[in-house]
Amino acid sequence: MTDTDDLEGGGFDVDDWIRLKPFNARVASLADVQAREAIFALEDTTAPSVMAMDLPQPLIWWDDDGGKAAVAVQAETHISPEGEPMDVLGLILPDGEAVVALLDDVDLVDDTDPTWRKFVDDAIVDPG
Repeated sequence: MTDTDDLEGGGFDVDDWIRLKPFNARVASLADVQAREAIFALEDTTAPSVMAMDLPQPLIWWDDDGGKAAVAVQAETHISPEGEPMDVLGLILPDGEAVVALLDDVDLVDDTDPTWRKFVDDAIVDPG
């Protein structure tokens, strides 16, 4: 994970998520993460490529605690050391936290999705 201090306010709400700056021109390097331009850089994979996805992209990320609203700002495909393809996303949560998730763990939505909007509102009202 990485912080997102370069974003004004860090997080987003249902009306301003589109201002989040995507990182999609190329596969991210460690220098990009250190410069706070990218969320992640994977070094132990092969054949990295930028995933064809419109960014930023609202989505619902499903983790062990349930669903959370997020916006994907980075999307890459990598081949794991075991030879398995991985679609990896860099996400920003409403509170500004940055996380890394697999495409398999998210539902892509649009900003009118009532569940996504509720998760955003709940995260802003109750950031805990």
